[in-house]
Amino acid sequence: MEKLLTLIVPCYNSAEYLNRCVDSLLPGGDRVQIILVDDGSTDETGRMLDDYQAKNLNLDLEVVHQENAGHGGAINNGLRLAKGKYVKIVDSDDWLDQEAYKEVLDYLESNPEVDLFLANYVYDKPAAGHQRVIKFPHLPVGRTFSWDEVKLRMGQYFMLHSVIYNRKVLDRAKVTLPTKVSYDDNIFVFEPMVQVQTMRYLPVNLYHYFIGRDDQSVNEKVMLKKIDQQILINKQLIVFYASQVNKRAPYAKYMKYFLEAVTGVTSVILIRGKKKEYIAKKDELWQFLKTYDLETYKSFKRRLVGHFVSRDVLPMRQMVSGAYLILQRLYSFN
Repeated sequence: MEKLLTLIVPCYNSAEYLNRCVDSLLPGGDRVQIILVDDGSTDETGRMLDDYQAKNLNLDLEVVHQENAGHGGAINNGLRLAKGKYVKIVDSDDWLDQEAYKEVLDYLESNPEVDLFLANYVYDKPAAGHQRVIKFPHLPVGRTFSWDEVKLRMGQYFMLHSVIYNRKVLDRAKVTLPTKVSYDDNIFVFEPMVQVQTMRYLPVNLYHYFIGRDDQSVNEKVMLKKIDQQILINKQLIVFYASQVNKRAPYAKYMKYFLEAVTGVTSVILIRGKKKEYIAKKDELWQFLKTYDLETYKSFKRRLVGHFVSRDVLPMRQMVSGAYLILQRLYSFN
C-alpha cells in the first residue's frame, strides 16, 4: 500500500542530535514511511537507528546501513526504497514542528495531487535563542498554481528544507546525487524542477534547520575548506542549466534565479577567502560559466550580484564581503 509521504534521513555520526530528529518524525504514524540511512557512522548512530526500528515495529520504519557514501549517497539509497506518494529529505540534525507536520499530512491527504509542495522553514539557532523564518508570502495559498504565479523576493528560494516532491517527479527526473560531496542538496532541489508543473503552498513553519555545529557544511570556515566541492556542484548546475533547461519554459526564470544565487554564494565565499588561489578559483568559475552559457554569463554580469562578484578589483571585493556579513546577520543562514 502506497504511503502518503516518505521521509529520508541521511545519518552520519548523528548520535548527539539524532533523537530530536527521529522523534519528530514518528507521529506521522501509518501515513508515512521513514527511511533512516546510516552512512558508515563510527559513533553510536547505527545502534540507535536499530533501536528505533526494534521499538517501532508498528510503523513503516526502515534502517539502512551502508559504507560511507556521503549525504548524496545516503539519499540515493533512500530514494531506491521510497514508496510514498511524496518524498521529503530531513537531515539528521534538523527536525519537524509537530503541529505543522500534522497540518501538512492532512493537507497532502485531502487536496489534489501536485508535483511540488512547499512550506516554510526556520533557521534555528538554539544556543543563541534565535530563529529566522523563511516564508513565501507572494505564493498563492489554498489552491494549485503553476510557474507563472511564482513570485519570490531576495532570500526566498526553494531549498531542501522547504520542498516536498511528488515521487513521480523524482522518478521522471532520474536524479542521482554525487557521492562523498557536500552541497549535493542544490542538485536535488534544482534538476527536478524541469519536471514540475503544479504546486501548492501551505504557510506553516514545518522544518527547523539547525544552525550551530562547528563542523556544519554551511559554516563559513567549513565552506572554504570544502570550496572545491561547492565549485563542483556549482559547475554541475551550470552544465545542467545550459544543456537541459529550455530557456523559454515556464520554470526557466526560477532556475536562472537559483543558479545566480548559488554562483553568487560560491563567489562570495571565495572572495572572503582573500588568498590569490581563491580569487583565481572564482575567476575560473566565471570563465566556466562563460564557456558553457555565454548568454547567461552576460546576463549575470549585468545584474547587481554578478557585476560585483565577477570582477577582480579589491574595492569591489571589500564591498561584497561587507554586504555578505549584513545579509548573514539579517537572514541567519549560517
